Amino acid sequence: MDIVKEGAVVDITVTTGATDTKAGWAQILTGYKPETTGVYSNRRYQPIPEGMTILERVRRASGADEVYAAMVIAKKGNLGSEGPRKVPYDLWLQESAKGELKELPVEKRLQSINGAIVEEAGQRYVLFPGEPYHFSQKGVDLFINDLKTNERVGKLASEIIEKQKENRFILFVQFAEPDQAGHRYGEHSKEYRDAIRLDDEVTGRIVAKLKETGLYARTLIYIVADHGFDAGQKNHTNAPAVFCATNDNRVRRNGDRADIAPTILKRFGIDLETITPRLDGSPLDEAAPSRLGAY
Repeated sequence: MDIVKEGAVVDITVTTGATDTKAGWAQILTGYKPETTGVYSNRRYQPIPEGMTILERVRRASGADEVYAAMVIAKKGNLGSEGPRKVPYDLWLQESAKGELKELPVEKRLQSINGAIVEEAGQRYVLFPGEPYHFSQKGVDLFINDLKTNERVGKLASEIIEKQKENRFILFVQFAEPDQAGHRYGEHSKEYRDAIRLDDEVTGRIVAKLKETGLYARTLIYIVADHGFDAGQKNHTNAPAVFCATNDNRVRRNGDRADIAPTILKRFGIDLETITPRLDGSPLDEAAPSRLGAY
């Protein structure tokens, strides 16, 4: 692929946070560890604070009318945007006693679903936090998730490129089919490998659209995974090895998930020293900071 020939493929290691979808994309899209975003795992999370994602920062720094920002997402819940919700305690207790958590004590059930008990006007409720992108969706021009298939994601991404070809834009595209195939058939399965090939194929179509519109030569592309898969298994409990493939020829070292965001922000001309809280990651065109160790 031209992307690799023109840029680099580097190893990305998960050093903090769970090797799952919520933790992975929160770190990649913000440059922060879970202690800052509040997104520790698929079960322990909160909305990412307003303004922390790459897309929000770029749009704000450049002016809302100068850069079009869109998030085109296959998944729903793990890249969701719903706000906090509460369920009557008695109803939740009844329902939770039927499901996979039924053998756990009530306190453990609550912990496992990231819930908390609140009381209002003498009534008890279980409060569920908002999903990670509850605030982020408001800071971009387009936020759409639950597209499910690579085909639908790729089609919409190409349509956005066509419509925005006269404008600057930042586009986040998320595919889900390798993860779905891995969970269903296993990391070593033909279905898993085929799903990865499909990712490559649909990414190629998006690159082709950039070339067709004359944008490719001035567009930077970063392809990264939120987590790996446990070898031969149907889960990713401990799968810290991922990658970044890019046409950015200034990328020169291996890194951490948190390094992706500062790399992109720097390319947009944003002074990283002005960002608060200070980012946990560092651009991939700079030497690895001591806090990440040597790669």
